[in-house]
Amino acid sequence: MSAKKSDHQVDREAVSASADQLIGEFKNLMVDAEALIKVTEDHPSETISSIRNKALDTIAGAKASLSRLEGSLTDKAKAVALGADDFVHRNPWEAVGVAAGLGLLIGLFIRRR
Repeated sequence: MSAKKSDHQVDREAVSASADQLIGEFKNLMVDAEALIKVTEDHPSETISSIRNKALDTIAGAKASLSRLEGSLTDKAKAVALGADDFVHRNPWEAVGVAAGLGLLIGLFIRRR
């Protein structure tokens, strides 16, 4: 049962890393979108002005949501790290066995390439 728990913790770490990468890509997308919107500031059309203002409002809302999500993910990552630390302190030999098993699997996958 403990091996399943540690596998679950590894899965959470992978999800956390993927979420961090997604957040980074989304931030880059927002920066690019803001730059594109600012380029159209000199365009006199009222339609473009309206679309630009709506897009800027949407980006501002997305930034606020992203900030909340990032804080939540940080809190969850800290909780996972504390759980892993606690597990290793309670079961040091089991943790060594899991780490050795993962090392062996990674080595086998690398060798096959």
